[in-house]
Amino acid sequence: MYQHKLEKDIRCPLEYGLQVFGGKWKSRIICVLAEKENLRYSNLRKEMTNITDAVLASTLKELMADNIVVRKSFDEIPPRVEYSLSEKGKSVVPILQSICKWSGAYHKSDSDNTLRQCEKCDFNYGE
Repeated sequence: MYQHKLEKDIRCPLEYGLQVFGGKWKSRIICVLAEKENLRYSNLRKEMTNITDAVLASTLKELMADNIVVRKSFDEIPPRVEYSLSEKGKSVVPILQSICKWSGAYHKSDSDNTLRQCEKCDFNYGE
């Protein structure tokens, strides 16, 4: 496993927050799970679109390490695993929606490519 050469030097709560839910995929995964609640890996991958298995698996591991996402295994044959948001993960959703609302005021609309999860955010382009 990759070892960082330098220790992470987080000195500000904002830096911690951006590390936990920042980036392209983490916020999308959180929003998908907020909408769908419980998803199996294959269903989550379908909802994400354009993400590789390696990136999805890695990002889920990071979110689980930060206690944002919970992985639940069922003792069944065939094995079944579902992912959902923890309470900590659910507490991030209003923050992401606020960021989305702010961004909507400055981001050019491309309604043909808007993610379904984004339609739940309560912002309007151009207002």
